[in-house]
Amino acid sequence: MKTALLTSIFTASYLFSMAQLTPFEQHKSNNVTATYQEAIAFYRELDAKHEQMQLLEYGPTDIGKNLNLIVLSKDKIFSPDDIRRANKRILLINNGIHPGEPEGIDASMMLARDMLSNNTLPKDVVICIIPVYNIDGMLNRGTSRANQLGPDSYGFRGNYQNLDLNRDFIKTDSKNSRSFQEIFNIWQPEVFVDNHTSNGADYQYIMTLIHPQKDKLDPVLSEYASRYMIPDLYKGMKDAGFEMIPYVNSVEETPDAGITGFLEVARYSTGYAALHNTIGFMPETHMLKPFAQRVASTYQFMVNVIKIVQRDSKQIGENKKIADDKVKNQKKFSLQWSLKQDDFSMISFKGFEAKYKNSGVSGQPRLYYDRNSPYQKDIKVWDKYIPSVTADKPVAYIIPQAWSKIADLLTLNGVQLKRLNADSEMEVQSYYIEDYKSPARPFEGHYLHTQVKIKPVQNKLKFYVGDYVVYANQKQNRYIVETLEPQGADSFFAWNFFDSVLGQKEHFSAYVFEDDAAEMLSSDPALKSKFEAEKTKDPEFSKNADAQLNWLYKNSPYYEKTYLRYPVGKLTSDIKLEVR
Repeated sequence: MKTALLTSIFTASYLFSMAQLTPFEQHKSNNVTATYQEAIAFYRELDAKHEQMQLLEYGPTDIGKNLNLIVLSKDKIFSPDDIRRANKRILLINNGIHPGEPEGIDASMMLARDMLSNNTLPKDVVICIIPVYNIDGMLNRGTSRANQLGPDSYGFRGNYQNLDLNRDFIKTDSKNSRSFQEIFNIWQPEVFVDNHTSNGADYQYIMTLIHPQKDKLDPVLSEYASRYMIPDLYKGMKDAGFEMIPYVNSVEETPDAGITGFLEVARYSTGYAALHNTIGFMPETHMLKPFAQRVASTYQFMVNVIKIVQRDSKQIGENKKIADDKVKNQKKFSLQWSLKQDDFSMISFKGFEAKYKNSGVSGQPRLYYDRNSPYQKDIKVWDKYIPSVTADKPVAYIIPQAWSKIADLLTLNGVQLKRLNADSEMEVQSYYIEDYKSPARPFEGHYLHTQVKIKPVQNKLKFYVGDYVVYANQKQNRYIVETLEPQGADSFFAWNFFDSVLGQKEHFSAYVFEDDAAEMLSSDPALKSKFEAEKTKDPEFSKNADAQLNWLYKNSPYYEKTYLRYPVGKLTSDIKLEVR
């Protein structure tokens, strides 16, 4: 059936446009992916032919070339505001975030041409396509994925800074990410697709799917996606000959022991989309399947998404509006999630038997999957996540203007910021960072903080003219809270934006401070009592002279109050501020 469907898709493409074939279609092997120059030239030619398409340019990428956006609109409405006023849905498709996974690049070229040539654009859905996101990596062409079955040559995973762009949606180290966020927040799609290719265990499926994590998405969106959209996508793909399975995230070396649902935190494209109440999908074709099958399945997946979004356009729009309105008044936000280990379901899985034989390299037993031994059996799926860390939203966050990059990213994501008109001393809740873990080696250019522990305190702090006030009454509240609360899995604190507060700027000379410390104890009975209690409680402390002196220094007026104090204040009472 797969062969027949491949033939029908490619034959239809030829019939629709004999004059304009993609490089993938031009080669009989169907094992060639377009270069960046070929892809853009292809879309420029389409743009010149069809009034229902516009080829737009947005901001730059790290390699200096601007990010493009293809907009396909049946009614020739190309303004995002006009599209929303016409009550049409916006579907955003992203390609080439990892250019070594190029199926979406070629499939989107064919899909855009076919819908334009065949006049099959949906009436109530405007389709936006980023033809190539990681232009940098696509220009770095070669064969860098050692085990991948085609195409003959393709781009590299890292961008010009050697960043994995699917880890850059919060920290925004790349210009690519900044320009993507500009597109995303101008167009505000209700549904998002990011096309990928997976590695890992071998199995019978050409495509697996990372769909929205149901416990992280807003309940109204999750209810619709779980009951209607996701089951219909699986059914549509099966009917088309491309049966899917959820992304194979094995709990052990092979899938036989079960798989877990993918937790899409905000560093990933679909996790970032969820912060904006956008339903996001990440189809993952399998790199051990022929490239032509991977392109065809990606094409079919996008066709199915478009059909469903058109069919349910009214409901999808209403759900998005409900979610946006709800989040403005939401009180508590989840910052971290834990897999519920005792809650699983069963799913029928079509795999290949995992076997072992002696390695031709080491002579030791090695894993292989025997394609001559296919099987179908039920395996466990753990797909229930529960909040492990939460935070109550404040009336507002106060951000000192010294951290202007934070304000810039908030603004880029549609957050409304005010600025203080006068120097102000106000009572705020502050956090002191009590503990955190950082890796020995950098991850994507950062020493990502995890296991962050905080101590909330009430402080009367001074803020200054121009400092930022972020009221937490906006539809962007998830982005606001999950980035500004330091315990968030992908918070700005986690990504090292505030690391300067983790370094102590002043200390003491022990031989001088000894006399000051003794004077403090003799003149302050309460302090002395607290000090003696500490020694009684901790025998090791009572034997350690340096620890005792340091304890007294921390309890002295000399100790810097800004050390380990997270600089963003939380305004917890609705007081009137002079803002502009």
